[in-house]
Amino acid sequence: MIEPISGISIVIPVYNEELNVVASYREVRGVLDCFGRPYEIIFVDDGSRDKTLENLLAVGGSDPALRIVQLRRNFGQTAAMAAGFEYARYDGVVALDGDLQNDPNEIPKMIAKLEEGYDLVAGWRKKRQDRWLSRKLPSRCANWLISKVTGVKLHDYGCTLKAMRSEIAKGINLYGEMHRFIPALANEVGARIAEVPVNHRPRLFGKTKYGISRTIRVFLDLITVKFLLRYSKRPIHLFGVLGLVSFAAGLLAIAHTTYQRFFMAIPMGNRPLFVLGVMMVLVGLQFLVFGLLAEVLARTYHESQDRRIFAVRRVYERFPNVEPMTVPVNSVWRRSA
Repeated sequence: MIEPISGISIVIPVYNEELNVVASYREVRGVLDCFGRPYEIIFVDDGSRDKTLENLLAVGGSDPALRIVQLRRNFGQTAAMAAGFEYARYDGVVALDGDLQNDPNEIPKMIAKLEEGYDLVAGWRKKRQDRWLSRKLPSRCANWLISKVTGVKLHDYGCTLKAMRSEIAKGINLYGEMHRFIPALANEVGARIAEVPVNHRPRLFGKTKYGISRTIRVFLDLITVKFLLRYSKRPIHLFGVLGLVSFAAGLLAIAHTTYQRFFMAIPMGNRPLFVLGVMMVLVGLQFLVFGLLAEVLARTYHESQDRRIFAVRRVYERFPNVEPMTVPVNSVWRRSA
């Protein structure tokens, strides 16, 4: 039986977006008011140093559906998104950027797709409004590579606009810069994934936080994701195979030089092949030891995953049963643990 989405939590990580957050909040709220379902809008202030927080407090002081999670410093988009997922209270979770490039009008369509029986719906910026050389080309290369390595074929891993069920959002452990690999991580826990084309708009205010330099970090993160998806529960299968292959090749080289020494009278002490064989045997033993140590670390990792990758300074919420027109804006917010 397909469970309908009873309520929607919108998670919007922002960092130095003082010129965009007010318009972003108003547009998202307008879409959700027309959608007609219970909702909350969670802005995660990722250590902004401008007036992002002040602008949100000023514009949303009378809105009980607005929640602002303020992080102590800039932890990065992955940590900010993880914080938003943790504080989400409804069974439908939608993530989108706060720079107005993701179109909030796509939210109802993505929720409808989610209710067809999917656990995660990813947005595809089919007509992306970014520069071709610095943004589109690296993104296409990265999307092709990620799809090949992870086995989850999507056109646009970099699109923040995603809708998912709460158990998926809260069940994924995000580290480093893993937010772009959410579909692959969700697939690992058995999520049913769909992709829908979404409208993408040019940035009007502020500067993008992305650049071509991130391509290198995406590649490094991809190696980590591949290891976590395939070998995090059995690292000895990776290091053990490498160790056995190296050990066997080294023994073969040593046996060959030994045979030549005793049956063909060819000296072996100064031969590069003999030295290479000894080195490969030692490397093989080291790989086996690495595999055993990785097994111990994997057990520790899976038994201690409650550690957060972010630190919250405060959460702003409305007092219940407070009339917004009779209380000053700053006084309707409280600090919660």
